[in-house]
Amino acid sequence: MAVTADTDKTLIEVVRLRVRPQFIFVRGGRAERRKSLVVQARKRAGEAPGSHAGAGFTATKKIGNAVIRNRAKRRLREAARQLLPRLGQPGWDYVFIARQDTADIGWPRLLDDMESALISLAAD
Repeated sequence: MAVTADTDKTLIEVVRLRVRPQFIFVRGGRAERRKSLVVQARKRAGEAPGSHAGAGFTATKKIGNAVIRNRAKRRLREAARQLLPRLGQPGWDYVFIARQDTADIGWPRLLDDMESALISLAAD
């Protein structure tokens, strides 16, 4: 775990979810919907305190062609890279789902949407 220089709050390690059963497991948890994305989250059972957080990214064909889907997922990955170590919960898995606006919405708005969704999920 990394520690920030200005505070003693630890940043959590984030690992990628890659196989379908991991995504399906998270689907059974809670979800927060925003204009530019959907964030699903679920706590893993039997995890040791201080463990990592998982992150998966997906975009359906309804979003657009492969170029647009890939752009949307790249933007989600970068936003999660910036926010999840700080706002994610250890022992939880998160799936970030692109919406129609994800590829084109302004970067500050995408960050705000993801931040508010992660804060809402942590508060429950």
